[in-house]
Amino acid sequence: MSEIEDPVTTVIRLLSKNVRVVKEDNAIANIHVSKEWYDRELFKNYDGQITVGLGESKDTKVEMSGRIRRRLGTLRVNVWATDRPATSDPGRLMRQKMVEEINRIVRQNRNKPNVIEYNFAGLGYPEGDPHKAFQCGLGSEPSPIAAVWTELTNEEYQKIWYSDDIRYSKSHSVNGEYAFMLFRFKIESREQAVKKIVLAFEGYGAAPAGNGVTIKVWNHVSEAWEQAQTGTGGADETLTITLTLNIVNFIDANGYVWLLAKTTNPSDGTTPAVLYCD
Repeated sequence: MSEIEDPVTTVIRLLSKNVRVVKEDNAIANIHVSKEWYDRELFKNYDGQITVGLGESKDTKVEMSGRIRRRLGTLRVNVWATDRPATSDPGRLMRQKMVEEINRIVRQNRNKPNVIEYNFAGLGYPEGDPHKAFQCGLGSEPSPIAAVWTELTNEEYQKIWYSDDIRYSKSHSVNGEYAFMLFRFKIESREQAVKKIVLAFEGYGAAPAGNGVTIKVWNHVSEAWEQAQTGTGGADETLTITLTLNIVNFIDANGYVWLLAKTTNPSDGTTPAVLYCD
């Protein structure tokens, strides 16, 4: 059954994913976003704290019978910072920067605050958690938990940070086998609150029998790769899988969504099958 997410949780996730405060020494400030209240102990490890809470909630009838109702909530966002030794930013300046950053995030996301983008920017091995990327070469499509997968190295992760034409490539030369990549994304919302998932892969595949890449998403209920989308290009193209029905079937018990990418055609044993990801 579908449910509505608590707006406080939505805003906390929005701020956590997007807040970027740059200190006077050009370092990125370590900001903690949480529900109320202020925690003095946090400032041993953080430069600032943002707290989100429900300030007021009004429930009104939209029609006389009260069958349709409207709930209007007002959220309270507070920022906290202190003067810390050996820091380039005094507390007052840090608070000002956090307020400006919150206003920027709200302004840019006010129409869709519940839409969150997950990617690999800035991640690496072993820091690539909870989102991870793997590779292998095989003749059939392995499950996400198969032992054949090898996680990308720190240098390989950097090649899938951005869409910048610096591509990671997986080459496989065994006859009849394909080059694979596997992507794991951690969904932070409750399963029942997720209304739509869009999975996107940018890249292409090359093999002796022809160019092309195929992507699929893992259905943990049927234990099968489904929703196949295929491209035929020999240069970067973006393939997408959009999920709106039975979404809980694609979010496993740990909250993970798994995306598979493979060369559409296999190697012939002489010329490799190569999968490129940007």
